[in-house]
Amino acid sequence: MYKHILIATDGSELAAKAVATGLALAKQLKAKVTAVTVTEPWTAMMVGEPAFAFPIEEYEKASAENAARILEGVANEAKKQEMACDTVHVTDFPADGIIATAKSKGCDLIVMASHGRKGIARVLLGSQATKVLTLSTVPVLICR
Repeated sequence: MYKHILIATDGSELAAKAVATGLALAKQLKAKVTAVTVTEPWTAMMVGEPAFAFPIEEYEKASAENAARILEGVANEAKKQEMACDTVHVTDFPADGIIATAKSKGCDLIVMASHGRKGIARVLLGSQATKVLTLSTVPVLICR
């Protein structure tokens, strides 16, 4: 069935359900696991004049530390279950980074959470899960 599962996480409580689901599925299938967290580039946060005063180094350092914390949690959970888990931190827009990682690592399933935003929140914040579902060439398992 699936031989290499990509688990995408942002470290949220909801994403923890996707991590648990992805690891359980991988264990049953004896599949390889890669966990990814994606940080948006600092240029996505600021435009115009404020971008020139934006503390890029601080943002990148904080992003790297946060990603390391998130991925360490996934790796530790995999280790508890006696599973190997590769980890990847990508700087990109979330959906693009998830899809690119799945492709570059040869994953044949993506497991991720959906925050299930509705109405104006979805319009303003978008849905990364919807983008991944729409653009991915491999199956996507959405956890809620």
